[in-house]
Amino acid sequence: MYYNSNTELFHNGQWLKANEAVTDLFSQTLHYGNGVFEGIRAYETDGGTLVFKAREHYERLHYSAQKMHIRLPYTVDELVKITYELLERNKFKNAYIRPLVYLGANMSLTTTNEVHVLITAWEWGRYLGKEPVRVMVSSYRKSSPKAVPVEAKITGHYTNSILATTEAKNKGFDEALLLDHEGYVAEGPGANFFYEKDEVLYTPPKGGIMAGITRNTIIDYAREMGYRVEEKYFRPEEVYEADAAFFTGTAVEVARIHSLDSHEMQGRWEDTLAYSLHLVYLQRVRHAEFYEFTLV
Repeated sequence: MYYNSNTELFHNGQWLKANEAVTDLFSQTLHYGNGVFEGIRAYETDGGTLVFKAREHYERLHYSAQKMHIRLPYTVDELVKITYELLERNKFKNAYIRPLVYLGANMSLTTTNEVHVLITAWEWGRYLGKEPVRVMVSSYRKSSPKAVPVEAKITGHYTNSILATTEAKNKGFDEALLLDHEGYVAEGPGANFFYEKDEVLYTPPKGGIMAGITRNTIIDYAREMGYRVEEKYFRPEEVYEADAAFFTGTAVEVARIHSLDSHEMQGRWEDTLAYSLHLVYLQRVRHAEFYEFTLV
């Protein structure tokens, strides 16, 4: 589903057919998970195909690489330009874009200077689908920020996410909700988390979660619309009494949560602030006037 015989990708300064690209089986990223990546979306808008929050995503890629002592050999502007060329070469109008920075052969536990950059894309619908998702609190915990830089998008972090999602699906749920190392709600395996109660939005604070770009966008939209947003620590039990809850992220966009641990959300979705924000988000990603143009 990710490529066919005509798909082109960017790899270390070259344009290659996806089925012809190769990598080193002794890559430190493959063996130890030391690499960084991004998830970005391009949308067909009334002004053509545009990449949503392109600069912010590539700035975060640089931040993640810095945290892992990886030297990223392309500037933000260069990465944005490459991404638009990637979309043109593959004739994509709506696409999910995956930049990956991975390392060369190295079996020692120090970062190598051999750095590889891959940028590819494919057509991908909303990650969690369009139906409300049934969520369970995972038995797995989010790593402590004193153990790893949890706000960086590092490949190895996602073993934790795979365990949590697999557990949830094996127990009959659609997705998991991870707690932090102190037992407070953190985030989903691949998305940030919000809940709504009495017309106030609540979300975990930065510091122990992924600093999500879609999360920040939703907070900005909410405050622009006059809604109150509180970033605070809270337990799952508080969410059991919520009027609404949802995940946010590039892949999921805005995903409505039906229930947590079989406790259904108490509000009618169409009457909630969350629903209004969902509509605003879908509208703005498809209209060029809401983009900051970053073509170089």
